[in-house]
Amino acid sequence: MIFIRYENWKSYLRYYPVTVILLLANVLMFVIVSLNGGSTNLDTLVKFGAVVDNGPEKEELWRYFAATFLHNGFAHLFFNSFSLLVFAPPLERLLGWWRYAILYVIGGFLANILSVALGGTPEPYTATVSVGASGAIYAIYGAFLYIAAIQRGMMDEGSRKTLYGLLVVGIIMSFATPNINWIAHLGGLVAGFFLYGLIIRIFKRRRR
Repeated sequence: MIFIRYENWKSYLRYYPVTVILLLANVLMFVIVSLNGGSTNLDTLVKFGAVVDNGPEKEELWRYFAATFLHNGFAHLFFNSFSLLVFAPPLERLLGWWRYAILYVIGGFLANILSVALGGTPEPYTATVSVGASGAIYAIYGAFLYIAAIQRGMMDEGSRKTLYGLLVVGIIMSFATPNINWIAHLGGLVAGFFLYGLIIRIFKRRRR
């Protein structure tokens, strides 16, 4: 079962350095934003890089990266950090740290791009502000979905069932919970699926 963490903290730090860096970056940005206006203040979030689907900020590409490290409130940070802490490590070990980092960063970027492209606010004087690591996390889930569906020998049956259950619950909650950017979730899932397939073909990892 790959989604159960058996490591102690020392082993976790050694085996999953990128995941640790991502977790620390999320926490650090949460502290910075909290001390400079508050993590639930929309003006503050926009100042630090939230995605805005209308107005001049829509064209600022750096936001589509930066927003993956911002969170709206502690609960938002906690649930995304928990998902990253528990479910992401097997993919870092499988891909290697830099391939995994590429998938996470580009997956989150594409999730945000798709959320604006497919769900942008049509009214000229209104806008939706989006933040969170969810798009990048769903890109990780998309990579696991590729493994479960196509590279079936690389994932045990228990892990496969856990993944499918996680995705079903996650997608239902994405639609059922108010103020959730479900397009970013689904966009990240699709992006991660295809990015993983592309990465394993372009950057083939040497087998030991």
